[in-house]
Amino acid sequence: MRLYLFTTALITGTAILSSSALAQETLIVNSWGGTYEKLQKELIFEPFERANNVKIQVATVYSADMLAQLRAQKNAPQYDVVQFSGGQEVVAAKEGLISPIKPEELSHAADLYPFATAGLARGEGPVSLVTAIGLLYNQKTAPSAPSSWKDLWDPKYEDHLVLTDLSNSYGLLGMLMMNQVWGGTLENTKPGLEKVGELLNRSVIITSSPEVQQNFAQNDAWIAPFSQDYAHVIRQSGQPVRFVAPKEGMPAVFFTSNVVANRPNQALAKKLIDFSLSPEVQAAFAREMRYSPTNSKTVLDAEVGAEVVHGDAINALVRFNPQTVDGMRNQLIEEWKKLIAR
Repeated sequence: MRLYLFTTALITGTAILSSSALAQETLIVNSWGGTYEKLQKELIFEPFERANNVKIQVATVYSADMLAQLRAQKNAPQYDVVQFSGGQEVVAAKEGLISPIKPEELSHAADLYPFATAGLARGEGPVSLVTAIGLLYNQKTAPSAPSSWKDLWDPKYEDHLVLTDLSNSYGLLGMLMMNQVWGGTLENTKPGLEKVGELLNRSVIITSSPEVQQNFAQNDAWIAPFSQDYAHVIRQSGQPVRFVAPKEGMPAVFFTSNVVANRPNQALAKKLIDFSLSPEVQAAFAREMRYSPTNSKTVLDAEVGAEVVHGDAINALVRFNPQTVDGMRNQLIEEWKKLIAR
């Protein structure tokens, strides 16, 4: 009887171990909805699930809300990997909400452009994708292609100018770049606000990305400061809109992927981030959405390469200090509201 009980226990224990070994681990990540989230599922999450016997749960949560959730969940976080597009990783790292990643923990780290791994030393995640903010123009109706941020003030574009509200990150970055071109700094946005004030009698203020497309399609827009990826979206709708890199330089939105602190699957989370940094995945995002890759080994065909900032040019993109921008955002938006309410 003792032998029988021992044997049964041994078999039962083996079954439990086997079940545990075969059980799928789960990673919970955020994404941003729409085509971006759909592509992430197709290009990253589903292949990673198959290759690693893991289940990935995706929640659509935008950057600012994601940071707020991490703060609220600090003692019991619910996410494993979080993505930011507004520089929130700087704040999250300082507050201990995300875990540092060592370069040697990412097989693709050595191939990333220097700016993409600069944040690792500060405890931030790597930059996975980039979209530059430049000038969009209608090839058929605009009198000529712009080449400078200051062309926005050229009267030849008449009343066919579109500006974006500063509640939109693209609009905020565009405004900060205009401010810089006219002699302003992050500490002094008066030059930019004053110059933008000169445009308000002939511009359309919008609040969301779809309205940019609508203005080119329905309101005879000729020129607008906006992003390279959205120029592609508008072209796909049939509008002859092109993206131009102004000669003074361009700001950009930097997408980062970060491992949440105090979660059990840290190694697996880092492996997922590393997978997203592969040249193949990044080439697909460039092809499908015109995001700039951060892996220097990414190969782009001629058509895509002509429409995205890549190679050495990507190192010249302007990145305004995310923490400074975050601290000034609300005040700048209030000043903007007062300006457009005149």
